[in-house]
Amino acid sequence: MEYSVPVAHHLDLLACVVEIAIVVYSYRMLLSSCSSGCKCGSSCLNKPFQHRPVKKMKLVKTEKCGSGIVADEDIKHGEFVIEYVGEVIDDKTCEERLWNMKHRGETNFYLCEINRDMVIDATYKGNKSRYINHSCCPNTEMQKWIIDGETRIGIFATRDIKKGEHLTYDYQFVQFGADQDCHCGAAGCRRKLGVRPTKPKMSSDAALKLVAYQVAVSSPKLKAILSGEDVYQNGGLHVGSSHVSEQQRTCSRNCIGEVIMITRPMNKRSFGIIKRFDKFSRKHSIMFEDGAVEFLDMTKEDWELVTL
Repeated sequence: MEYSVPVAHHLDLLACVVEIAIVVYSYRMLLSSCSSGCKCGSSCLNKPFQHRPVKKMKLVKTEKCGSGIVADEDIKHGEFVIEYVGEVIDDKTCEERLWNMKHRGETNFYLCEINRDMVIDATYKGNKSRYINHSCCPNTEMQKWIIDGETRIGIFATRDIKKGEHLTYDYQFVQFGADQDCHCGAAGCRRKLGVRPTKPKMSSDAALKLVAYQVAVSSPKLKAILSGEDVYQNGGLHVGSSHVSEQQRTCSRNCIGEVIMITRPMNKRSFGIIKRFDKFSRKHSIMFEDGAVEFLDMTKEDWELVTL
C-alpha cells in the first residue's frame, strides 16, 4: 500500500502545532486520466487535472484554525476542486529539511509522503490547496491519479458544497509527538487531530534520532565506516564496521534503544530502533521509521549498528 501525507507546512494551519507529525493518507485506489493529448473534447469526463477548471475559492482567516479556504461557488458531489501541489523532493532531502527545521526551532510543519521515494513539500511552493483545513467530517477528499506517467494528487468533493462553505478534508495524519486538540467543530469530531495509529506510536525523540542517523549516513566519513574502512576522526582512529561485524552480529538485550541499519532487497537501507528482545524466540523487536514493528532474528539479517 502506498501512502500520501497532505502537505500543510503553513504556520497558520489548524493542525500545525506539533513537534513531529507525519501525515499519512491511505488511498483506496490509484486512478488514471486521459493523456494531455486527449482529443475527446469538452465531452471527456476523464481529463487530466491541467485541463480541468479549478473551482473558485478564497483565502480567509478563521477564529481557531488560522487560515482556511471557503468555496466561492457551488460545487457538486464528485467534482474536481483543485490539484494538491508542492515541491517534489526525495526522502533524503525530506529528512534533511525536517532536521534543519527542528534545529531552527520550527515546529509547525507537515511532511507529505506519496510513496517511499516521493515527498511533497509545500513550504516554498504551492497553491491554495495547502490552506484547506482538517475536519473529522470533511466535504472533500484527496485522490491519487496517474497523469502522463506521473503521480498527481487531486482534491474532489465528497458531497454537494454550497458557496461560502469551508473546504475541508481529513488529514488522517499519524502523529509521533503529543496529541493535539481538534477544533473542526464537526458533530462527529474525534477531539484529537489525526487517527488512532494501528502501529505503535514512536516518540519525538526516537523519530528525530532516526532522522539524524539517516541524514548522517550520507556523510563521507560514515559511509567509509559502514563500508569497513578505517578513518581518522577527532585525532583518533575510528575502526570500520568490518572489524566489528562479528560483535554486531551477536546483538543481545544490551542493544535495546540502539539504532540499526538493515540492508533490504534492491540494496535499500531501512533504519529502525531495537525495542526489545524475546528470550524465547531469540528475536528482536525492531520499530522502523514508518512505525512498523517486526520481530527479526538478527543472526539472519544483514545489518549494522549505527553510531555517530
